[in-house]
Amino acid sequence: MNRGQKKGHDKPESAASGENTDGNAGRCLTLLAEGAAMNMPEFDAETYKEFRASVSKLAFNLPDRLPEDDKLAIVQEIIHEFERYRRTLDDEFQERRVGWRDLMSMVLRYLFGLMNIDPNSAEAAPLVKRAGSLLTGAETQTFRILLTDFLRVGATNNPRARISPPEAADGTAANHNAAGLRGKDSAVEHMGKIIDKGLQGYVVFFRLGCMNLIGERFGEEAVQDSLMTVAAFLTSQLRSDDAIFHWSDSSLVAILQSPASQQVMTSAVQRIINSNRDITIRTGDHAVMVRVPLTFEMTPVNWLRAGDDLYKLLPQEAKAW
Repeated sequence: MNRGQKKGHDKPESAASGENTDGNAGRCLTLLAEGAAMNMPEFDAETYKEFRASVSKLAFNLPDRLPEDDKLAIVQEIIHEFERYRRTLDDEFQERRVGWRDLMSMVLRYLFGLMNIDPNSAEAAPLVKRAGSLLTGAETQTFRILLTDFLRVGATNNPRARISPPEAADGTAANHNAAGLRGKDSAVEHMGKIIDKGLQGYVVFFRLGCMNLIGERFGEEAVQDSLMTVAAFLTSQLRSDDAIFHWSDSSLVAILQSPASQQVMTSAVQRIINSNRDITIRTGDHAVMVRVPLTFEMTPVNWLRAGDDLYKLLPQEAKAW
């Protein structure tokens, strides 16, 4: 009799154990869904609140004693809620990004106008164009460095920044620029001022490797982007009195003001070269990581007698982007 009673009690215990297992699984799914919703980014407070409420309402039904097919239907509806929220985020982000780009370009044009700089000039136009295409934090930082350098070194006093497009087209104020970098003419002018003032310093010629390969594979804009990014890296490493100029499709020129010995300056520049890292360039809507090898040659300023001597000192390449 006791043995039969014991057997009779076995089935209810087994059933209770199964119910607990189903309940635990349901609670795990509920916590998983709500935890995933909690970790979604909050781009708009009201939209995010509605999304969380919808997921919580659906997840609340999962611990119920539902058939597997019904539970699967609820899980699929939760997934659809996530997909709808993601599409809403993507649309909102794209709309805001386009708005900020347009606003940035408009503000930059207004700033240049107040400073009497022609936004369509050879020096300013690439900066205005790039301001409307910034995507990442690294690109924004690079742009900030270049814009600061453009405004700091006297672009507002450069007549080439003020000439109208027809005057620029006749070639009398030709200046080889890449993506807004000051070019050869600006380098010669700056060098002349350094010599006239009798200041000490060095001319550093930076060669950028693999630029032909980048141009062939990704196009001219990728070359300009590489030049701009490398120039921003070098500018961030140099002192405020130093200046970077575009010389050719694969070279940059730095004019450094320093009374230090050439050995000391060579070591300092070599340390900068050694800290060179991969850079991100944009090819259409895609970002590509590349490493641009850098080498350099250094010449004391007192070897030059006039700014035009830069043309004799530095190699002339047929093509400049």
